[in-house]
Amino acid sequence: MTVVRNWKVSPKDLFEMGPVIPVLVIENVEDALPIAKALLSAGIKVLEVTLRTPSAFAVIKKIAQELPDAIVGAGTVTNKELLQRSIDAGAKFAISPGLTKDLLQAANEGEIPLIPGVSSISELMDGIDLGYDHFKFFPAEASGGVKAIQSIGGPFPHIKFCPTGGINIGNIRDYLALNNVICCGGSWLVSDEIIANKDWKAISALSKQVLSHVN
Repeated sequence: MTVVRNWKVSPKDLFEMGPVIPVLVIENVEDALPIAKALLSAGIKVLEVTLRTPSAFAVIKKIAQELPDAIVGAGTVTNKELLQRSIDAGAKFAISPGLTKDLLQAANEGEIPLIPGVSSISELMDGIDLGYDHFKFFPAEASGGVKAIQSIGGPFPHIKFCPTGGINIGNIRDYLALNNVICCGGSWLVSDEIIANKDWKAISALSKQVLSHVN
């Protein structure tokens, strides 16, 4: 299915901006800029702020307004209302843990790209039917990991994935070695412990470590 969209950036471009997309769960708005700056300083500019906290939209807005070099998006977007609120907050993209036809259609008609989540071939086929070819594979490790994505690549060689869930520095290279994986999502770069300790230098160090590990 060919879909004409008004997206300002393509999923392909997002995936190719770097091998890792940090998955950020930020409780306090005042932590948003230090975290984003630490990631940017290490060379990571695509940032997924999950909608798991009451402050998530304010965090997205803060980063979008004050750090134009960051490509900040909303994660855990599960319906069209959250998609619109993400757009209003300044998100440049949206990521969903799963998909519904209602959400996919809303994103087709919206301003920012959606990366829908899949964990089965049936879900993948639903997404393809509505014109999508870049997906989040989630939860990656729990859904079969590298072997599952490798198997899916057979019938759908044109589909590209960003696996997320259980990814870390110990297995990220195994995922990135697959032809149908362009980047991976991960929360270990900005853990709850790091945020609690406000150890922003640790974020930069971990980010540089993983980029060196995969390049």
